[in-house]
Amino acid sequence: MKYLTSNYHTHTTRCQHAFGTEREYIEEAIKMGIKKFGFSDHVPCPYKDGFVSGIRMPMEEAKDYVEEIRALAEEYKEKIELFVGFETEYVPEYFKEQMELFNELGCDYMIMGQHFLTNEKVGPYTGTPTEDEQFLKAYVDRIVEGMKTGAFLYLAHPDIINYQGLEEIYNREMKRLCLELKALGIPVEINLLGIREKKQYPAERFWKIVSEVGNDVVLGIDVHFLGQIEDREPYEAALELIKKYHLHVLEDISIK
Repeated sequence: MKYLTSNYHTHTTRCQHAFGTEREYIEEAIKMGIKKFGFSDHVPCPYKDGFVSGIRMPMEEAKDYVEEIRALAEEYKEKIELFVGFETEYVPEYFKEQMELFNELGCDYMIMGQHFLTNEKVGPYTGTPTEDEQFLKAYVDRIVEGMKTGAFLYLAHPDIINYQGLEEIYNREMKRLCLELKALGIPVEINLLGIREKKQYPAERFWKIVSEVGNDVVLGIDVHFLGQIEDREPYEAALELIKKYHLHVLEDISIK
């Protein structure tokens, strides 16, 4: 059975909750036959009040992050194509400065992973169980607003939102999300880390909606530790989900 030929969802130790070196991840990817491999560590956030994030690199580390991946890309260019970018929450308050950093560093891409509606200072985490219809609606609104900027390659773990209220409300809002993303040509990600760690995502009810709307789908390993790239079990579980709902999976995405 074949494996992924590309992955654009990979973290580094700079986010403070990933383990293993970039080189080790690259070697694993080559071993598994991956041809295109992207690093998308959590975007640094330009806090102005001295707040220190425990889940992302400081702004001053971003230059070294990009330079290290660029050096490895040159070293491994005969074996694998490497890219560098960020996984980013769309937060209007910080977006302009983060985009300026992205452009200044010459990054390749960003994926959106909306872990918070705002940021970790304010919270709550979007995976927190909730029956609040307004929170679900705000999650969809924020993603759609961010995607309309044209800045993002795809939506990571779109089903991270842990809404536990009425099913008809979940279906209505998540269908609205899928329709908006389809109109914008933005793929949605089946997150293999979510499968491996038995998180609330991938959520079958969401992928049923994706099937009905006809969104493009990508697979993201969401690498945080050694051995994860080599673990085929989540990949094979994702294939079962794809088969069950007849999902349209892209083997690769064009990075502009």
